Parts: sequence; structure tokens; C-alpha cells
Amino acid sequence: MEEKSKDPLHGKRLDAILEELVDYYDGFEKLGEQINIKCFTDNPSINSSLKFLRKTDWARTKVESLYLYVLRQKKKNEKPKT
Repeated sequence: MEEKSKDPLHGKRLDAILEELVDYYDGFEKLGEQINIKCFTDNPSINSSLKFLRKTDWARTKVESLYLYVLRQKKKNEKPKT
């Protein structure tokens, strides 16, 4: 029997994380307000952002931290099932 990882980032691709954040914040403009890095504020695209994030550890860490925050917010805002 395989153990399921409790890490929400386990098995999650960077492109999927980035797309989910862009969707959650309704575009790069608001995402760039959350994480002020040039790949989100200056002519942003998924591909250019992925290139930057894959070679810049501090920026990737910020994106992953924001993603974990968004997951917590989504869970908190879920309505309890009755």
C-alpha cells in the first residue's frame, strides 16, 4: 500500500501552480501585486514566467508559498456540507 504524501506541492507541476494562481487572481496584474517580480508585471506570459521561475529559486519559493496560502484560503472558504 502506497503512502500518500501530505505535502500539497507533491506531484504538482509548476505550470499547473502558476495557471491556478493566475486564474485565482484574475490575471497577472493582481498576481504581480501579490509577488512583485518582473515576469509577472512586465509583459507577462505563462511561458516566460515558467522560464524565470525554473532558474530562480527565491522566486519559485515565493510562488509556492503563495500557492499554499491560496489553497488554505480556498479550503477556509468552502462551505460545510450539510
